[in-house]
Amino acid sequence: MPHDADTVRTQLGRPPREPWRVATRCSFGVPTVIAMPSRLATGEPFPTTFYLTCPYLVAAVAALESKGEAERWAARLADDPALAARMRAADVAYREARVAESAGDDTCAAVGIAGQRDPLATKCLHAHVAAALSGIDDPVGHGVMETIEFECRDDRCGAAEGT
Repeated sequence: MPHDADTVRTQLGRPPREPWRVATRCSFGVPTVIAMPSRLATGEPFPTTFYLTCPYLVAAVAALESKGEAERWAARLADDPALAARMRAADVAYREARVAESAGDDTCAAVGIAGQRDPLATKCLHAHVAAALSGIDDPVGHGVMETIEFECRDDRCGAAEGT
């Protein structure tokens, strides 16, 4: 869409790192997640393939993180073998998506979601939500989304940019 760059810049409060593309949109048609390859235009390695841009979701997830939700998810993953297996599969899918996004050249192959080596060590719920919204069957991301309202009700991002 013509205003995506302006919208994402407003959502983030800064220009997004280049290159990027819109990975998912909310029901208002506004970017919610952007996708980036593992090497930025500057040449810098960047392991975060799916980046949450929606300010509403960013704030909702940040509130959960500040209440210790990432640590609770790490404990659940450590205690539930089936959940841990799903998370390991999500990590594999994330790495495969990063390879595809990077045209086969994944400069961050040693790490998975949120730049972590251990897929069960949960540190950034934003990365898990972004992965889940982008089609990765991430149990942490899906679990977090079950506890928050999925999107704002007022199209604040689209209204801000006139889209």
